[in-house]
Amino acid sequence: MTSVKQVQVTFDCAEPERVARFWCEVLGYVVPQPPEGFATWDDFDRSLPAEHQGSAFACIDPSGVGPRLYFQRVPEGKVVKNRLHLDVRVGTGLVGEERLAALESECTRLVALGAVRERLLPADDHNESCIVMQDVEGNEFCLD
Repeated sequence: MTSVKQVQVTFDCAEPERVARFWCEVLGYVVPQPPEGFATWDDFDRSLPAEHQGSAFACIDPSGVGPRLYFQRVPEGKVVKNRLHLDVRVGTGLVGEERLAALESECTRLVALGAVRERLLPADDHNESCIVMQDVEGNEFCLD
């Protein structure tokens, strides 16, 4: 059996480009080059039938290590808590006040980008602290 070599994380959303650009800022990802024959993604988008324009957007890890993130427009809005979420690992290896300071600093940066802070989950006997947040369309993620 061969192993999977790549994974793409797909987000259902109302505004694919807006959500993708938010995650580019969060993770340091970039928008890939447009398909051959198109100078920009806007040029490519205008070449699509009207009903498909603005229906998808993607971003990639410039180092090639992280998964591609793909954002697709869906007609229904978000109704319940995500069954899957991203953990943005900003406090790896840190504990106590040093960890909290790193989480709070990143939380402040992301709120300025349009994220919403939900709550701090304080450290307990098994886990370090993390901050539960929402992206620009209400998808939950954690600063960990």
